[in-house]
Amino acid sequence: QVESRCPSLPRPAAAPVELSLYYESLCPACREFLVLKLFPTWLLLPDEMLNITLVPYGNAQERNVSGKLDFQCQHGPEECLGNMMEACLMREAKNFSTYFIVIFCLESGSSVTENLEAVCPPLHPLCPTLEVDSGRISACVQGDTGVALMHHNAQLTEALDPPHQYVPWITINGKHTDELQAQAEASLLGLVCHLYQ
Repeated sequence: QVESRCPSLPRPAAAPVELSLYYESLCPACREFLVLKLFPTWLLLPDEMLNITLVPYGNAQERNVSGKLDFQCQHGPEECLGNMMEACLMREAKNFSTYFIVIFCLESGSSVTENLEAVCPPLHPLCPTLEVDSGRISACVQGDTGVALMHHNAQLTEALDPPHQYVPWITINGKHTDELQAQAEASLLGLVCHLYQ
């Protein structure tokens, strides 16, 4: 009767491993990490093991042009648009699994700034659960909200200690070391399983 009793035993609550990814929407190495490492690891692990924060900004520059914030991105205006679309998507969707699936679809496709309906058609098996209104996303991107979200991401990125030198820049439980970065890129699943208490 052991097996029948096991599920009812209390499980000690361990804190999830906290992973933050500082990235740019059009950076090839960022896309590769998100699509080939981070997303599959997240799919494989139970929710309570891994908590992911996405910060689309990277090596962008924020400037104040006569009272208005302006952003310049490493891979040009389309990357700034992609960063802002993903930031707006996170704000509008709120639920992590909803927006992470859409960001995965955007980052693994040919165009990151493609129309959301094209990336996630309503009849796609994953997509009916995605309550994402593309009208609200474009209103966010074209209005002040998108700028405010990018400013927030700029501040998060600038506050990194040590300061980021490249992207993707990965912090694990709030820390960044060359060793953690290398382990995350080589075997993220192994690293999370090793760190989870």
